[in-house]
Amino acid sequence: MADHHGVLEDVRRGMIPAHIYNDKELFELEKERLFSRSWLFVAHESEVPEAGDYVVRRVLEDSFIISRDEQGQVRALFNMCLHRGMQVCRAEMGNASHFRCPYHGWSYRNDGRLVGLPFHKEAYGGEEGFKKKGQTLLPAPSLATYNGLIFISMDPDAEPLEEFLGDFKFYLDYYTKQSADGIELRGPQRWRVKANWKIGAENFAGDMYHTPQTHTSVVEIGLFREPKAEKRKDGTTYWAGNGGGTTYKLPEGGLEERLRYVGYPDEMIARMKEQWTQEQLDVVGKDGFMISAASLFPNMSFVHNWPRVEEGSDEVLPFISIRVWQPISENETEVLSWFAVDKNAPEEYKALSYKAYLMCFGSGGMFEQDDVENWVSLTNTAAGSMARRLLLNSRMGMLENGENVVEALSPEEYSGPGATRVGYSEYNQRELLRRWADHLERPVEAAAQVHVGSDPVQAPPAAGSGPARPACGSAETAPAATLHEEV
Repeated sequence: MADHHGVLEDVRRGMIPAHIYNDKELFELEKERLFSRSWLFVAHESEVPEAGDYVVRRVLEDSFIISRDEQGQVRALFNMCLHRGMQVCRAEMGNASHFRCPYHGWSYRNDGRLVGLPFHKEAYGGEEGFKKKGQTLLPAPSLATYNGLIFISMDPDAEPLEEFLGDFKFYLDYYTKQSADGIELRGPQRWRVKANWKIGAENFAGDMYHTPQTHTSVVEIGLFREPKAEKRKDGTTYWAGNGGGTTYKLPEGGLEERLRYVGYPDEMIARMKEQWTQEQLDVVGKDGFMISAASLFPNMSFVHNWPRVEEGSDEVLPFISIRVWQPISENETEVLSWFAVDKNAPEEYKALSYKAYLMCFGSGGMFEQDDVENWVSLTNTAAGSMARRLLLNSRMGMLENGENVVEALSPEEYSGPGATRVGYSEYNQRELLRRWADHLERPVEAAAQVHVGSDPVQAPPAAGSGPARPACGSAETAPAATLHEEV
């Protein structure tokens, strides 16, 4: 494999080698060094609310069953039978107390334990030939949740999720904690685009600059109150912890007036005031900014917007969407897009908010169509030989000498954490790609192997239960799956 040190150094200084958006060798490095140790969103607890509920989700080529076991614990189980490697669960979602492999009939409880092995005595000589006791489906090496969001990491020594999120938790709460009961998800919608996964993550992280050009028609048809897409430059970009995003500038008024302006009913506003910290309330009520799009490194994004939903009406209604940019190859991405809404919101509000989501960022949404056309074109153009000669300038917001065009807002001007600036810039895109470069530069150690039927597979962890324990009666344990406490 080629030495990519020069490429990564160019990325760090904001001069991006165009070919990184369609490069097979770099994609292999991403799989090996980035997705093998980052925290990755796979599901939300509202998708598996009852014992036996499950969904099947992928992390690149790896399939996981995200299940809630009979004790109510959330599990992430590698979807491969311990016998001959067949996928144990073929359905995308459902409810089951057991999963039975269709190949040879081995069956597992929804906590991963092997409980059924046809002809165990006749075929294996019982426990003397194959130690069935203590065997489980492989758990995800690390599992943790935040506000009901379920994350896994392929790294058993991953830093705690709370540390990984850092100050981005402050902004996550706007999307996922509008009341004590949190959010519920609908979806995901799934579709594939012939574009590199990094482009969407960068776009949602901080690209307000494209709105007046790419989305002019959406504003011109009157979908939003703001008459011009250029209003985006009055908002801010922020980067905090491992994520960053954008805000809109709100009109003059207090907290309640500004939340009503974006379409929230009074009963929801009352619950927000109970849940959010004073600093979170001050970003909206005192500073006058409302969060919009955001990305959590590496490939999770959020949208919050408030279009007109009913034709002929001046009323707007907000929606929230969560999405994952799931890499398929260096030039193809599967988009998983969920509609998210406060669980305690009025039913009429939920219905109209879902309509707003579909209209803007569903698979056929107006914003979605505009964006994907750009991203596919960029990816295609990045594949050629000329792209290897071109360094794209991603230094917006910086002078030639490295000084900032606009300085970060002071604590008196902005109540939230992180570096926050008004206007167009590419600080967030550079931050995201710097993390990308840091991961690609650091080799990873080979993962330890698990020996099925001799050294018992480690018992799978459950969300919030602490580190996994050795299987009963085992002399040696397989590599432990680490569980970080729920934060």
